[in-house]
Amino acid sequence: MRDGLVAKARSGAKTLVTLAALCLAAGAASAADPCADYIPQPKPQNTSRDIVGRDMDQLIEQGHMLFAVYEDNPPYSWEEGGKPRGVDVEIARLIADDLGIEARFNFVAAGENLQADLRNNIWKGGIVSGRISNVMMRVPYDSAFKCRVEQVTFIGQYAGESIAIAYDKAKYPDGGPLPAYFRFDTVAVENDSIADFYLSGFAGGQLAQGVRRYPTMAAAMQALAEGEVMAAMGPLGQLEFERTDAIAIHQPPLPGFAVSRWTLGVGLHFAYRPLGYAADDAIRYALEDGRIADIYASYGLSFQPPER
Repeated sequence: MRDGLVAKARSGAKTLVTLAALCLAAGAASAADPCADYIPQPKPQNTSRDIVGRDMDQLIEQGHMLFAVYEDNPPYSWEEGGKPRGVDVEIARLIADDLGIEARFNFVAAGENLQADLRNNIWKGGIVSGRISNVMMRVPYDSAFKCRVEQVTFIGQYAGESIAIAYDKAKYPDGGPLPAYFRFDTVAVENDSIADFYLSGFAGGQLAQGVRRYPTMAAAMQALAEGEVMAAMGPLGQLEFERTDAIAIHQPPLPGFAVSRWTLGVGLHFAYRPLGYAADDAIRYALEDGRIADIYASYGLSFQPPER
């Protein structure tokens, strides 16, 4: 079961399938010591600096740094008219500004799971291009998971994310639906997302007939706006970004959901600790003075503070 979930995990909320699987499989691994079942990982050997990245002095000298962000992933990261946009893009610029250099962006496709994304973009490089970024945005933080990927340093927790349900106010005049409603009502999800897995497996699969799958969360929300479905389920930020006046959003209890809330941060190569400290400080300052909350508000999103 765990291998099946991990194999289907992708970007955004989909990477959380990896963490959900780890929680389920290692829930037994000591809660007091999340690294109790740690197995040492191989580190890159005989690899040039062009592959593993550059340290902070070199970045400042060259005047720019490269951030990996997920492609076609609004409201977090996408290109519009050839220009990078999104919450993660703006937060990356805060980090670069704090260092006095320019932020540049590598828009990456999601791999088969979070481990693959980190391997391809932070510490080893993909088979084809091998391009490595200095920092990767929107990395879900989990204390047990970080033990399993020691080639990457996980820092800069900048926001929280959670699962919510958007619904047609005319269809639910007395308030939003609960998961059990979808035994009979229709609900849109992004295909192979954490919401898809949850609803498909809820109560022994009793909700499966009501689930309608779409290639993206934006397409799922469009289906809701056009009346094809009665509700949509996914990350709160994506629901808020796509909602219309006829749509409301709520967050009811989600029984049996292993990871319905999580913290987001950044990842970078383990060898570049000074850069990690600088990025962590930049994010902390931006949280304290409200700049990150303002970025979320500028995209019409609720800011959920990270669980630091």
